Amino acid sequence: MNPRSLFSISLLYILIGLFMTPSTCQNLTATTIDVGVILDMNTYVGKMSKTCLEMAIGDFYSAHNDYTTRVVLHTRNAKSDAVVATSAAIELLKNYQVKAILGPQQSRQADFIADIGNTTQVPIISFTATSPLLSHLETPYFIRMAQVDTSQLKAIAAIVKAVEWREVVPIYERSHYGSGIISYLADAMQGIGTRIPYRCGISPSATDDQLLNELYKLMTMQTRVFVVHMLPNLAYRLFLKANEAGMMRKGYAWIVTDGIASLLGSMDSNVVNSMQGVIGVKTYLPQTKELDQFTERWKERFLQEYPEIDNVRLNAYGLGAYDSFSALAMAVEKAHLVNSHFSEPVIRDNMTDLETIGVSELGPELLQSVLKTKFTGMSGGIELINGQLPISAFQIVNLVGNDAISIGYWTENSITDQLPASNEYSTSEKNFLKKIVWPGKSRRIPKGWDIPANEKKLRVGVPVKAGFSQFINVETDPLTNTPNVTGYCKDVFEAVMNSLPYAVLWEYEPFETSEGSGESAGSYDDLVENISTGRYDAVIGDITIRANRANFVDFTLPYTESGVSMIVPIKGDDKKSAWIFLKPLKAELWITIGVFFVYIGIVIWVLEHRVNKEFRGRPSKQIGTILWFSFSTMVFAHKEKVTSNLSRFVLIIWIFAVLVLSSSYTASLTSLLTVQQLQPTVTDINTLMRNGEYIGYQDASFVPDLLKSLGVNKSKLRVLTTLENFDEKLSEGSNNGGVSAIVDELPYLRLVLAKYCSKYKLVGPTYKTAGFGFAFPKGSPLVPDVSRAVLKVMESPDMNLITKKWFGDQDECSEEDETTLASNSLPLDSFRGLFLIAAFASTSALFIFLINFFYENRHILASQETVKQKVAAIVKTFDQKKEDAHEAAKKEKRREEEIEMAARGEIHPTPAATSFSKHEEGLFSPDEGLLSTEPGTPDHEYVVVGMNEDGQRKYSFHSNSDSSLYYKI
Repeated sequence: MNPRSLFSISLLYILIGLFMTPSTCQNLTATTIDVGVILDMNTYVGKMSKTCLEMAIGDFYSAHNDYTTRVVLHTRNAKSDAVVATSAAIELLKNYQVKAILGPQQSRQADFIADIGNTTQVPIISFTATSPLLSHLETPYFIRMAQVDTSQLKAIAAIVKAVEWREVVPIYERSHYGSGIISYLADAMQGIGTRIPYRCGISPSATDDQLLNELYKLMTMQTRVFVVHMLPNLAYRLFLKANEAGMMRKGYAWIVTDGIASLLGSMDSNVVNSMQGVIGVKTYLPQTKELDQFTERWKERFLQEYPEIDNVRLNAYGLGAYDSFSALAMAVEKAHLVNSHFSEPVIRDNMTDLETIGVSELGPELLQSVLKTKFTGMSGGIELINGQLPISAFQIVNLVGNDAISIGYWTENSITDQLPASNEYSTSEKNFLKKIVWPGKSRRIPKGWDIPANEKKLRVGVPVKAGFSQFINVETDPLTNTPNVTGYCKDVFEAVMNSLPYAVLWEYEPFETSEGSGESAGSYDDLVENISTGRYDAVIGDITIRANRANFVDFTLPYTESGVSMIVPIKGDDKKSAWIFLKPLKAELWITIGVFFVYIGIVIWVLEHRVNKEFRGRPSKQIGTILWFSFSTMVFAHKEKVTSNLSRFVLIIWIFAVLVLSSSYTASLTSLLTVQQLQPTVTDINTLMRNGEYIGYQDASFVPDLLKSLGVNKSKLRVLTTLENFDEKLSEGSNNGGVSAIVDELPYLRLVLAKYCSKYKLVGPTYKTAGFGFAFPKGSPLVPDVSRAVLKVMESPDMNLITKKWFGDQDECSEEDETTLASNSLPLDSFRGLFLIAAFASTSALFIFLINFFYENRHILASQETVKQKVAAIVKTFDQKKEDAHEAAKKEKRREEEIEMAARGEIHPTPAATSFSKHEEGLFSPDEGLLSTEPGTPDHEYVVVGMNEDGQRKYSFHSNSDSSLYYKI
């Protein structure tokens, strides 16, 4: 080599060393790891994913320039063919010994390649294969970097539930991708009570004519809500033909799954126009600054590579490809795959291409490294659970114009208007529904069903009967020979069926011996059994829900009052009782009032005895005062005045209580005396049986069996038919060929009472039954829906209108129940609070008085006397009259003045006031200085007239029990 060449080479190395960065040096020495990529490059998702993967390489290693490994991608086009995809996977494994494969794009392709991955221990990482039939648990080397299709079903079910659709029809692709979700969709719909009456499977290779035939078949059915789950290419063709068939107009509803919803807005303009009003559910992507910047860079690069594509939208599949590369690159670095090779296969004859590949030696380490990778990617948090991404939120979009407009979000909680970062979800399904523009540019929610022209009609059996036509009546039109059904049961049935969330057509078929004969073909049990034989699809009328009938059919919830009871004639109570004045109040209330009268009288006597002369005197007088005073308050006629404030407080409360009691008594007595009391002739069925009286029942009823089970003699039963027949036989009575009572179901008896309320009463116990219901075949899917509709109609105003139409206003003639007939007396419970207040007030006043009394006489209690003596002293003190302190002080002062005057000789103390002995009336004489004596009060008080300088003057003396005469002012 000449010196010039050596110099040139040396200068080249020097320049390389000067301009090469440390990271470049590291990359030149980094270990390359071959990874295969299998995509369908003839699809929008394939092209978008390829661009994202290429950008991921540059972005990742720019951010991780210290990595010692570098992933090199080898991309192959599967051309939407499973065989081509499988061949590409084998070729990548043989020629490059790739350590992992990203893709394939379709689930059916992934199904084949996942098995190859298990055999060669090469991880297969797919970001688009979403079929639930593929599982990491079954094929451990298959990893799904996307949401499994079943995760979106709860979101779809939430939409259907919010709109209250009762039936939906899934339209799916008959492939590995489409069929895998259908059974899960059925479970999700069943969880919200929505039926799937038909499943429409379409082959991926179906022609346009075959698509139209399937769509026309759907148009002949009543369901108008469709859930579409298929690959985009087939879905686009389907909606073009649906629009052509007129199925994208007002009244229809279409929901598409994530595979289609993610591409709304990236489709051809003809397809967009054909899908107006479609609702879609797609994976939610958190909006971040990094994502916005990446989207702009991706869009610029994608349009450079594919300028022929007009509408470009980056979706979750493209971001999944980007994050899949990042996860794999991290896992490769952690797994230390340097010098990783495939083990040499055992050579033998007739080996297949797959057998010659061998097994990746470090494949298990790479698999575990990928599964443990956790980071924040461009599509959000990345963490694999059981080999796939966990369920996240879904965005609900509505295709309006050229854009898929966001109308709400679904989380594990519910549908929400918005999805704030604080995770405080604001549930507002009403606002969500208001945002939707349905097919046909309608803002009105489609009801989900329509009546097709060739719909099969339900054959509804109707009983033929002579009486009680208000419930059900069948008349045959003589001109058209068609049945005309009327009545309460028929109107309720039609109201219920019209309230169903889907259309049901029916026609009435009378249960009669021959067409137009007007004669019943059998009993109600026979009518119900004809459902199980296939003659009828349903039976309506006054059909009682019975256990024996439930063996053949399924009943809906009852729509009438339930129970069996009895009506009997009533008679007026013309002869009033001599003791009617006691009836306004119940016995326990009378007793309580009497006890309180005595108790209040005793309390007032105790409070007034020492201070009020009206409550003093002989014992008999005091007892009479107690009773008189207390009872006289009832008419406010007491003449005794009370002086104690405690007594006044007690009387205020008690007089108020007496006022309430007397007013209530007056009102009740007035009612008893002015309102005519109607009493039933018989009160129970046992009385009828003892007296041997006749009992009536309605023809074709189950009531005779019930009466026989109660012990009624069959010979004492008489069959009746019409409402007028009921009245006639009850009026005649048992002695005149009629009946003494009629036993029947409450709806019939209510009708009788509504018309003849002044003649009959409902009496006796009510025997429980289930009421009237509609009968359907065993296992009929209509039963739960019709039962819910029955509840809806019963709670609506329509039920009152139907009832008034056929039975009139029963409130105008409502009968009293047995308890009202027995007594109108007022119970004690009505005044319990009043008595508690009176008792508390009087007892409190008594307690305060006793505290003061014992405090004033505490010297007696503190004395050394025996208990008996103390009690006697307390009783004696209580019996003594307590004078007013002011008056006692005045008298004491006057007495002292008189004694002083007598001492000064100003008066003649004859006899001396302090030395008088006891004198009887008239024993004083003029010699003793007394002019005369006058009898005083009954307690031995006398007036003695004495003389002084000023003339006559009166002196009062009191003779007490100890025979001493005391001076008294």
